[in-house]
Amino acid sequence: MNISFADDALPPAQPGRSQDVLLVASLLHLMSHYTARGEGEPPCVKLASVIERHLCALSRLPEIDPVLRATCEQLAEQWAGMVDARLPPARQPLLARFMKGAWPGKAAAVAG
Repeated sequence: MNISFADDALPPAQPGRSQDVLLVASLLHLMSHYTARGEGEPPCVKLASVIERHLCALSRLPEIDPVLRATCEQLAEQWAGMVDARLPPARQPLLARFMKGAWPGKAAAVAG
C-alpha cells in the first residue's frame, strides 16, 4: 500500500468546498488505512503521525466549529500519545554515554 505522507497532498479547494471539508475527508481516508492492515502487521507509526498532524491542522482552522475544534484537539493528543509510545527509544549521543560510564572501555580504563 503506497500512501503519500506529504502535507501538500491535498488538492486545492474547489469553489463551494472549504478546506475543513477536504481535511475531514482526507483524515477519514487516512484513518481507514490505519485500521486496514494485514494480520500480524504492526500499526504504522508514520501513518499515525500524519493522522495526528491532520487533526492538529483541523483544530487550527479559524472558521471551524468549536465542538469540532475541541474534538480534534483531544484526538490529536491521543494520536500523539500512540505515536510516542510506538517510537523506538532515542539513543544518547556517544559523549553522554561515555560520561555516564556506559562505554565499556571507560570501566577498564578507570580500573587499570
